[in-house]
Amino acid sequence: MDSPDCSAPHALPTSTYEQLVQAVVDYGIYMLDLNGYVVSWNAGAQRIKGYRADEIIGQHFSRFFTQADRAAGKPAWLIARALSQDGAQDEGWRVRKDGSEFWALIALDVVRSPEGEIIGLAKITRDITDRRNAALQLETMRAQLFQAQKLDALGQLTGGMAHDFNNLLTIIIGSARLAMRSSDGARVTRLLEHILDAGERGSQMTQQLLSFARRNTLKAERIDLARLIESLRALLSHALPDGIELVLEIEAQLPPVEVDAPQLQMVLLNLVLNARDAFEDGGLIQLRASRRTLKGEWDNLHGEFVQISVSDNGRGMDAQVLPRIFEPFFTTKGFGKGTGLGLSQVYGFARQSNGCINADSTPGVGTCMSLCLPVWQPPSNESES
Repeated sequence: MDSPDCSAPHALPTSTYEQLVQAVVDYGIYMLDLNGYVVSWNAGAQRIKGYRADEIIGQHFSRFFTQADRAAGKPAWLIARALSQDGAQDEGWRVRKDGSEFWALIALDVVRSPEGEIIGLAKITRDITDRRNAALQLETMRAQLFQAQKLDALGQLTGGMAHDFNNLLTIIIGSARLAMRSSDGARVTRLLEHILDAGERGSQMTQQLLSFARRNTLKAERIDLARLIESLRALLSHALPDGIELVLEIEAQLPPVEVDAPQLQMVLLNLVLNARDAFEDGGLIQLRASRRTLKGEWDNLHGEFVQISVSDNGRGMDAQVLPRIFEPFFTTKGFGKGTGLGLSQVYGFARQSNGCINADSTPGVGTCMSLCLPVWQPPSNESES
């Protein structure tokens, strides 16, 4: 009996390769000449684009592009890029024979002769419209969840805000009545100053609420963290009942970061609210901000960061719960007392901002949430000036 042949397999005949390519129906695979004209066509290309081989071979591949892309010269740009870099990739709208559009992921690679001369281009097209739509729907749901979390946080602030607004209105109404009855000009002036001061404080509270409630497009900008945190002091205090003390410790000369300011405000409010809910009666919440160098110990991040820590001396969490706290809809609070979205939103914000969030907790001792955001780096032309 002959022993099995363990040598390298023989090359498949050209006809077998053609049969293999024709058998692929999930990808459009075809050849272009150096000028972009179609010279071959497989069954996958016919299924995706709608053209039979006899309808498209000899035609320029620019007909698959939208009118806007053709006007911008994208087909010629792709060919030039592929020829200069031995390949090119692209993602965008393409047009079928019936005029409908689909979102395509394409790869364009050079084909060489045995002597190494470029003789054409191999093009692979995949219809990823469903995947793109799913990604857009996921982003829409994420935005809706973020908005829902905003509203939940605003609802928790309502009690404290209503109490403070009532105090301001009492000052305004009482001072106005006294001023109406007084004939002492100096006293009337003082009362009007009280009214103006109360009105300005009410206006500031309203603006803070609007910054949380409005639907703004996310916009990263250079942020002075010390100023932002200090501006939140009053709003954060409104979220806390009597018996819970809030202490801010901000390092001097704190470097700026580049984030979306309203979203960072929402994150800090979520962390404070989460710390507040760790108490049965009362306690201490500390919000610290300082510079930190990471060397891979958290999420393998390296470089200069600003660390914002929110710590409490509440009941803490055990080791079984801690790994799950950033999961969407996971909550340790009682039914109807938490959405399970707050910390997942914090986690998403940290990742979007190229930072991280770390949790450390001990039952009966307390919890510390540490948000690290990368220090803002000036553009190269700005740093060189």
